[in-house]
Amino acid sequence: MRLTTKGRFAVTAMIDLAMRQGKGPVTLSGISQRQAISLSYLEQLFGKLRRHEIVESIRGPGGGYSLARRADKVTVADIIIAVDEPLDATQCGGKENCHGADAASGARCMTHELWATLNEKMVDYLDSVSLQDLVDQQKLKNAEQNVVVLHRNHAAMG
Repeated sequence: MRLTTKGRFAVTAMIDLAMRQGKGPVTLSGISQRQAISLSYLEQLFGKLRRHEIVESIRGPGGGYSLARRADKVTVADIIIAVDEPLDATQCGGKENCHGADAASGARCMTHELWATLNEKMVDYLDSVSLQDLVDQQKLKNAEQNVVVLHRNHAAMG
C-alpha cells in the first residue's frame, strides 16, 4: 500500500494554490517552479481536479486556477479521489480474490479483513483533513521558521 506521486503531487499543488487564494488566479507554471513538479503533469492533475469541481480555471491574460469552493470544504480524500489515486492496502484490489482469479479457491486471504479495515481508516482520516487544515499547518510552520531566523539574526547582532 502506498500513495503514489500522483496523490502526493496533487495535494502539494493544492496547498500551494490554496495559500495564494485572494491574490488572483494562480498559474500552473508558478506552482511548477515553486514545488518542482512537471508543468505537463500539473496540467493533467488540474484537468481532473477541474472535472471534479475542486478548482476552476480562468482563461486569458492573468489567468490561472483558483479553488472552486472554500479550502475548508475540500478534503484530502476529495483531492486524491479526483486524481484517480487508489487507496487500497489489500492484495486483491478489494475484489476478495486475494489468492488470484486463477486460484482454485479464489478466496480471501487470512489478512484480507485487516487490510480492508485499514482502507476504511485511511479514507476516514483523509476525509477528516481539510485543505484549510494543511494551509494552516504550512503557515504556522513558515511563521515558526521566520521566528527562528529573526531570533538568530538578533542574537548575532547583540
